[in-house]
Amino acid sequence: MRSLAICLMFAAPLQAQDAMNGPEFDAYVTGKTITFRTEANPAYGVERYLPNRRVMWSAFDGTCKYGVWFESKGDICFRYDDIPLAQCWTMYDEPNGLRGVYTTNPNTTVIFEVLGRDDPLICNDLSS
Repeated sequence: MRSLAICLMFAAPLQAQDAMNGPEFDAYVTGKTITFRTEANPAYGVERYLPNRRVMWSAFDGTCKYGVWFESKGDICFRYDDIPLAQCWTMYDEPNGLRGVYTTNPNTTVIFEVLGRDDPLICNDLSS
């Protein structure tokens, strides 16, 4: 009987992590500045999450972009002042921080929150 229980335990499919919805994402990010990395780039960018779903993004190149985020079809999407197309991500709250899977152009980018980093936004030109 015990071996049957062990077999059933291992036979059960692993439960997939649920994607964050808008209110969950809002509660996690508002008031924070978060540094992101990718597998290939340890310094992908920094985003500051302001009240009312406003954001400020810096990709470490000295340019900051202002924008807003919103929930659309289960994704968290960002629209920046200089980019007309929304940039959408499926966001997950994982033990090592946020993980975002880019859905605007699938199978291209996955970002990870870098816990313990306090990188400032690098903004040489705030006119964008």
